[in-house]
Amino acid sequence: MKFKDHLVFNVSVIIILLIVLVGALAPETLKEGTASVQSFITDSFGWYYLIVVTFFVIICLYLLISPVGKIKLGKKDDKPEFSRLAWLAMLFSAGMGIGLVFYGTAEPLSHFAISSPTNEVGTDQGMKDAMRYTYFHWGIHAWAVYGIVALSLAYTTFRKDGKTLISSTLKPLLGNSMEGRAGRIIDIIAVFATVTGIATTLGFGAVQINGGLSFLYDIPSNFLTQFIIIAIVTILFLLSALTGLGKGIKILSNTNMILAFVLFLVVFILGNTVFILNLFTDTIGTYLQNLVRMSFRISPLNGESRQWIDAWTIFYWAWWIAWSPFVGIFIARISKGRTIREFVTFVLFIPSVIGFLWFSVFGGNAMFLEHKGLGTISTFATEETLFALLEHYPLSSVLSILAIVLIAVFFITSADSGTFVLGMLSANGIQNPSNRIKVIWGLLLTTISLVLLYSGGLQALQNMMIIAALPFSIIMILMTVSLLKEVHREKAEYELKWKKKKGSI
Repeated sequence: MKFKDHLVFNVSVIIILLIVLVGALAPETLKEGTASVQSFITDSFGWYYLIVVTFFVIICLYLLISPVGKIKLGKKDDKPEFSRLAWLAMLFSAGMGIGLVFYGTAEPLSHFAISSPTNEVGTDQGMKDAMRYTYFHWGIHAWAVYGIVALSLAYTTFRKDGKTLISSTLKPLLGNSMEGRAGRIIDIIAVFATVTGIATTLGFGAVQINGGLSFLYDIPSNFLTQFIIIAIVTILFLLSALTGLGKGIKILSNTNMILAFVLFLVVFILGNTVFILNLFTDTIGTYLQNLVRMSFRISPLNGESRQWIDAWTIFYWAWWIAWSPFVGIFIARISKGRTIREFVTFVLFIPSVIGFLWFSVFGGNAMFLEHKGLGTISTFATEETLFALLEHYPLSSVLSILAIVLIAVFFITSADSGTFVLGMLSANGIQNPSNRIKVIWGLLLTTISLVLLYSGGLQALQNMMIIAALPFSIIMILMTVSLLKEVHREKAEYELKWKKKKGSI
């Protein structure tokens, strides 16, 4: 590999090591510094996040119904590498993973009992509002962000024989400058955004496993316990990463789906099943009815509502953007041979519906218990709410252990996929990065997770992620324009060839 091919790796590692060093030696400085920048971004660019993420949704829907949807992400004879079920399991595990388990009970319950998006705390209407805003945060907006990055990369890599690099997707727009320093800078930004997104998610996983162990066995919930959890999981996911995409990640993703389905089914059956089905049906309707209004809601005249939007909606939009290089590259890598229309349909809608069902079962049951005075789950820490819910059902200890195993496997899958993607991004887009690079990235991911947890807990992780998302969102806009330009150019060339052929007959 040439020196310039090492440049992205070397510079990215140096930047991350500097953050680790500051976090280890001056944790308060890192915490306060990231909090100050994060506050400035959410106050000044909240409107921008809402508009840009909605823009990505509109583009995905356009590609779904446009004639360019027939274009294959690959050559004419390319076939998908994975079955649809395995493909769905892998993209869902990478795309939501730990976050869905972490917030599945906690978010709807928080919106209902603690801080309502519509100031309807504890009411019947507040329960429905809680669900539709949860759907809003985890639905098609999130998957549209992933979809744009994944489509651009899959089209560039498999249709145009380009490298699996963010910079390569911009060549139709910015030309050969993407082969030089400008391209390397863009790839470094992508690596940094990816690292912060994955590190945040790994932090959530460690904290929730700690929360479950604390709830069940009174194990202390502190940094030392989280350090031990991350150290153990690091060994496991590195072993998985070394087995490659077709073995380790595929097996773990399928295991994820099985464990998640078992836990989902048991809670669905043991909980108030009819209420859940009614709540799901009703709130899907209100979600669709209010989708446009929620997409642009920024509350310029209401400070309390704006604070809620910053803490939830803006945070999520930044999270999805920061995660999009990782999830986008991973989804692109496993989507060869699909058409654009098939890709958008499966990536945008199927995981969204699965997520809605998950939140309805776990969040819905928690809200029902709270509303009827049968439990006070909202008084528990965010990472403990799932286990507090399971305490209300038979075999609660068994279910809680199953939940911890599920979180651990999601943890391993996210980190495993992350090392694979970071290896591709930092090694000039090679499809199968070396084990050495994957091990280095695995160790760096866990190190930065630990340092950010040490320096300020989850808040420091969230601050860093929101900061990293802003510059990458601009790159995503350029990727979108570049993709549209290229697919329409290809469509025009095809139509011209067809007309010439028809005229010659």
